Amino acid sequence: MPEAFEQDYTLQQLQQVTQAINNGQFVQVRRILAETPPCDTALLLESSPNKIRKQLWQLVDPDIQGDVLEELSEDVRIGIIHQMDPELIAAATEDMDDDDLGEVLRSLPDDVYQDVVGAMDAQDRERATQALSYQEGSAGALMSTDTVTIRPDVTLDVVLRYLRLRGELPDGTDDLYVVDKENQFIGALPVATLLTKSPDKVVSELMDDEKETIPVSMDESEVAQLFERHNWISAAVVDDNNLQLLGRITIDDIVDVIREDAEHSMLSMAGLDDEEDTFAPVLKSSQRRSIWLGINLLTALLAAFVASFFESTLDILPILAVLNGIVPSMGGVAGSQTLTLVIRGIALGHINNTNQKFLLGKELAIGALNGILWSLLIAGVVALWQWDFVLGAVIAFAMFMNLLAAGIAGASIPIILKRMNIDPALAGSVVLTTVTDIVGIFAFLGTATLFLT
Repeated sequence: MPEAFEQDYTLQQLQQVTQAINNGQFVQVRRILAETPPCDTALLLESSPNKIRKQLWQLVDPDIQGDVLEELSEDVRIGIIHQMDPELIAAATEDMDDDDLGEVLRSLPDDVYQDVVGAMDAQDRERATQALSYQEGSAGALMSTDTVTIRPDVTLDVVLRYLRLRGELPDGTDDLYVVDKENQFIGALPVATLLTKSPDKVVSELMDDEKETIPVSMDESEVAQLFERHNWISAAVVDDNNLQLLGRITIDDIVDVIREDAEHSMLSMAGLDDEEDTFAPVLKSSQRRSIWLGINLLTALLAAFVASFFESTLDILPILAVLNGIVPSMGGVAGSQTLTLVIRGIALGHINNTNQKFLLGKELAIGALNGILWSLLIAGVVALWQWDFVLGAVIAFAMFMNLLAAGIAGASIPIILKRMNIDPALAGSVVLTTVTDIVGIFAFLGTATLFLT
């Protein structure tokens, strides 16, 4: 379904459902939701204001509530789960994949978590314990234990008969994993090979014994990079000794990781949570945004404090107050360009200890080249406008210095923050703005004080 058509279709559904709820036609809403796939139901919930969302959720068939919860963003899912009784949460999570089960349980407050686990049967309680034993954001938290394993010494005919008895394959199965009696990973047999080779062939003759595996503790972003690099559909997860097969990760989970990383990078630069509910309550959204607004206010006050040192200069030459915003603004834009590229490079794994010096040198050269170009341009404009060539030279020098500083800061700040285990996407833009504002103001007004007063 084309994206534009899908969006129009969802909008029509939302309008239809909202109108039916407002008219009290709950039977019709229940019928619409029964005919809607869980992924589209999740989209309807995420697209609805909080009041409508609560009514919609009460009309969702309990048999598919677990499937809908899997599709929801974290913030919306938490809001819905907090409305549910522990017994209903336990029932909804009964058929979830292990990775989705762990994600849901991690979002619960401790007291609710204990009640939910207490309402589970022994098998689901064991699954929950296993799912939560892996660190959030690791390969273990992404994997599912639903795998198909075979022995290396059997024929393809035996494997085919085993699969027929099994009845179905887990979603996204493109490989069968070959293990020994101790469940140690030996290799993988592609399903395509199983279907196209002679049934008399033995698995060990056809399996890929060099198939790359994923350590259970690997970071999910690194896992996503491996999937992207190798075009995998699924991959086996093994223990940190690279021996025991623990589960597998499929491409649908990796798509979620890639999307979340992209949303995180985009929204973090604005000081927003990547899982924030678009229709969250006003007070909750205001509290989240106030943190970064407060930090931004502090940086603005710091820049104003620097400018206050040159108050007498501004009194003598009011034109400086008119021109004072140009230099920091240009530095901010130039620095943001570099910052964005470097953060992207870090996220993709392109930047490491071996190429950081080259990157800094490159951005220094770009800053110098842009500084020469735009400082000459602004010098000509200001000199002709005010018919003051010294003023033109002053703003040119300040522009050059700030663009140089912007290039260095834009490249170095994300690297330094990463080494300090601080998210560059979250804090980088605030630090960069502070640097370019202070350097720009100080270079312009300081130079003006020396040569124009």
